[in-house]
Amino acid sequence: MLQHFSYQSLYENKSLPGWEISFYYRQQKYRGIYEKDGTIQWLDGVPEDEDKVKSFIHELMVFHVYD
Repeated sequence: MLQHFSYQSLYENKSLPGWEISFYYRQQKYRGIYEKDGTIQWLDGVPEDEDKVKSFIHELMVFHVYD
């Protein structure tokens, strides 16, 4: 489970896609860039169980951004 998930637009024009994300997973902080096509560029290392973490992130982004 992800904790303290947050996202921020990469652009001042909020209608352009691209977000910086950050969260804690298993007591380790991770940051990344979430692209408009759903790909994630990790900034601080790749979490173990990357596929599981990506699934959590996609669900949160759909709920918060695309809803």
